[in-house]
Amino acid sequence: MKILFTKNIDQTMISKELGEDTLADCVEVIKTKPIMISPFDLKNYSLIFTSVNGVISFFKNKFKPNEDFTAKNYNKIYCVGEKTKRELRKHGFGTFKVLKNADTLSKFIIGKCQHEQFFHFCGNLAINVLDKELPLQNIKYKKVTIYNTEEIHPLINEKYHAAVFFSPSGVRSFARRNSLEGMKLFSIGETTSGELRNYTQEEIFTSEENTLTSIFELIRREIRSRI
Repeated sequence: MKILFTKNIDQTMISKELGEDTLADCVEVIKTKPIMISPFDLKNYSLIFTSVNGVISFFKNKFKPNEDFTAKNYNKIYCVGEKTKRELRKHGFGTFKVLKNADTLSKFIIGKCQHEQFFHFCGNLAINVLDKELPLQNIKYKKVTIYNTEEIHPLINEKYHAAVFFSPSGVRSFARRNSLEGMKLFSIGETTSGELRNYTQEEIFTSEENTLTSIFELIRREIRSRI
């Protein structure tokens, strides 16, 4: 089986997870760049991170959350995905709540956090679930764009049995100049799968979690089913 991954992943990891018989190429379809802004006071706000890049850019801009739970104005941190949680851990911060996608985070906040106010540190192409839903419930919410995502639109002439996608922007970038037909399509999470459905009628295999481990498990199951 020959698979295209639409982001750079260590080839040793791919071989370990999928076996030596699986051929894999990695092509970046998007690139990100932090936006430098002056850090501002986070007092009385809860913080939302929906991507690893949001966390990286937040700390590059030298923001300093207050995680002292005994303090009156400490910052609760909400995030989407285990990778985002791990990136926060690298910088010495824990999370109050981790949800699998922006939709479930929105529902959690609406159901249990009505009286909090939020800063959401994200990219310019972040999906608009939170800024669409939270203000409708009179929840104070502000999106802070802290990095730019650029769609590269590479032309890929090689033929693959399968392709793996990791974000809606990655899907759009790939689909601009390449066909999705005739391949098995693997997606890391329902949000990315929703974007794929805008471009193809092919079956889409969606991982249960937004993690590499989950997507590798999904690919392995599909490979076994073909044997």
